Amino acid sequence: MAQILDPIPDGHQSILLCCYVNATNHIQIARITNIANWYFERVVFPGQRLVFEALPQAQLEIHTGMMASSILSDTIPCERLCISDEMDDDFDDDDFKPTSTLPAIEPHLVAPKVEAAPFALNEGYSLSLMPIFA
Repeated sequence: MAQILDPIPDGHQSILLCCYVNATNHIQIARITNIANWYFERVVFPGQRLVFEALPQAQLEIHTGMMASSILSDTIPCERLCISDEMDDDFDDDDFKPTSTLPAIEPHLVAPKVEAAPFALNEGYSLSLMPIFA
């Protein structure tokens, strides 16, 4: 996975694909500072999943944002965040065959038809449409 803004320094053979999930309700800053000649920092919103490449010795610092401040709340070795490739080898299409089919949708249960009614254009404004439910 290519990181456009901050690629891993050249000359490293082993690269980990890592995943971190912000399971809090606060904005967090994920930062790696212990790798020479490399800068990695991302904002991670609540519930967001961050997938990134890192070196095995990298440490992910998690800074939790509070009102006008930030606290270093955790330091996680990137080896613990590594995504395993073993699942790809075990994947078999036969394991995921549907067990039943969905019933047909009744026509009277379909969402109402939507029509668009244009508004008059005033000088300097663009055309906008407002839905009208039938």
